[in-house]
Amino acid sequence: MDQSANIHHKSAMTTLIEAHDLHKSFGHTHAVNGLSLSVQAGEAYGLVGPDGAGKTTTLRLLVGALHADSGSAQVGGHDVARQTEQARAGLGYLAQRFSMYGDLTVMENLRFFGQVRGVSGAALERRAEELLKFVGLGGFESRRADQLSGGMKQKLGLACALVHQPKVLLLDEPTGGVDPVTRQDFWQLIIRLLGEGAAVVVSTPYMDEAARCNRLGFMYAGRLLVQGSPRELTASLAGRVLELAAHPKDIAKAVAQADPEVEDVLTFGDRFHLRVTRIEGPLARLPAALAAAGVAADRLRPIPPSLEDVFISLLAAQ
Repeated sequence: MDQSANIHHKSAMTTLIEAHDLHKSFGHTHAVNGLSLSVQAGEAYGLVGPDGAGKTTTLRLLVGALHADSGSAQVGGHDVARQTEQARAGLGYLAQRFSMYGDLTVMENLRFFGQVRGVSGAALERRAEELLKFVGLGGFESRRADQLSGGMKQKLGLACALVHQPKVLLLDEPTGGVDPVTRQDFWQLIIRLLGEGAAVVVSTPYMDEAARCNRLGFMYAGRLLVQGSPRELTASLAGRVLELAAHPKDIAKAVAQADPEVEDVLTFGDRFHLRVTRIEGPLARLPAALAAAGVAADRLRPIPPSLEDVFISLLAAQ
């Protein structure tokens, strides 16, 4: 079942984030180059791309931490450049690096960021209790932030970003460096927020996380190469990917690369993904070619394309 599609179906179609033709340069480097996107209430939008693609700069433009050279961005209906405080009032931001105060406890961090966001008194205490339970940090109220594990730090960061109940959440690689169980926990929290009508933009290097998003934008050199749902993006390579399991692997790869209709050979663990112009030719020719080269082929079959296949094919075309 497409979990993200269910979330999207339940949410109101209200645009909470809108960016149009954003540009930002640092010297001669075009960090963001003509970027446009929109995100609806209840929708998770994933920014995917290699290091230096412009993902963090994009999020910093949306949060108002950087000023665009040109273009415009609105958050919750407020212009980020001209109505910065109003835009930020409905926005939560989790930076790539842990940005809590290490010498303060979990609860002290929540209280501090709540007061900065205009939440105080009994309302802040109630909200802090709710958030600690929500992110799974109940019982750790008195632990100093610098004594938390990596995953717990990210959960504290999320709690602080949510303390003022924002409808827009910007997450910059929120699960980088944490264990798989914590990654799963973190995404369950995001899914719950989407169900409550939040709009989430998340940058991630993980394709399994990208697949959870309603829509994706593949970034490279400051540009969005393509946008769409995971299903739409993988459909662009439908009927063009073969899986090959064979040994010796180095010879198998060389044989596959020599086929005239094989565009690329990618290693996926103990297997290869072959991106082909059409399946029929390589599927017919490769078994004999591999055998002639002394390669034992355990499996050669068409498979549905993955997001990794799509992303690498896009980069190869640049």
